[in-house]
Amino acid sequence: MAIQYLTYAEIDLKKWDDCILRANNGLIYAYSFYLNQMALNWDALVMDDYDAVMPLTWNKKYGIHYLYQPAFTASLGVFGKDIDASKLNAFLNAIPEKFKYWDICLNHENCFPVKDFTLYERVNYVLALQQPYEKIFSQFRESTQRNIKKSKDLNCVIKKNIAAEDIISLSRSQALNFDAVTNEDFKHIGNLYSLLLQQEQACNYAVYSNSELVAAALFFFSNKRAYYILVGNHPNSKVLGASHALINAFIKDHTEHDLTLDFEGSDISSLAFFYGSFGAVIEKYAALRLNRLPVWAKWMKRS
Repeated sequence: MAIQYLTYAEIDLKKWDDCILRANNGLIYAYSFYLNQMALNWDALVMDDYDAVMPLTWNKKYGIHYLYQPAFTASLGVFGKDIDASKLNAFLNAIPEKFKYWDICLNHENCFPVKDFTLYERVNYVLALQQPYEKIFSQFRESTQRNIKKSKDLNCVIKKNIAAEDIISLSRSQALNFDAVTNEDFKHIGNLYSLLLQQEQACNYAVYSNSELVAAALFFFSNKRAYYILVGNHPNSKVLGASHALINAFIKDHTEHDLTLDFEGSDISSLAFFYGSFGAVIEKYAALRLNRLPVWAKWMKRS
């Protein structure tokens, strides 16, 4: 097992993307087109002839290189077939010493106790859509079923494939207090949506009340997953049951497909309750923080 560090310019992007496509744990976030949009910089660790890979998304501040998790990129880590604790440990040990601080999320098949590093668990929710809609709907919580009915009774209207800019604007208005998501991040997720829409790997759903957009979401498709990737909710959406109606509409259109709805979280209890109310189940994934900073660089902990 030979693992080499490659700068971005040295990566064979076709072999890279083929690895993600074939991987048991392939995720949309790990494809080169996604990383090119969302990561400020990325290099890679590559095992043998792209049998397994790990993107290293990085930035530099005051001359110090660090690994970080890009916006709208829920999990990365090691991708390939037959990933085990030994292989994961080897990849982590192969990360170059120049990266002095790590704050990264791995993926759902990287959840192992590893010899040389301490990982911690994060929580995602996923919903298998292979069953008939009636069966899936019957597993919704009663409160969710009531909210869906309320939305209909209040004459909320579901629309599909509206202008993505309207959804991004609604989502951005909610994110004003979150410094980690920048205007550039929203621009790049919009670019990804346009690219994937052309390849029939994206769609969006929206809910209107009296012609006002009250809830909306972009969905991406890859590796037999549908990603609930970007969400916008007007303050009135909760009392209208709009978010419940939106997700229900998406589920209804995509049942009996070999597809899993990936809610992309959450460790936040209120969101976890919301996702679980659709019958979604927990899918744990790994994360890692490591601090090898010099004493004078304690600022990195706050970045």
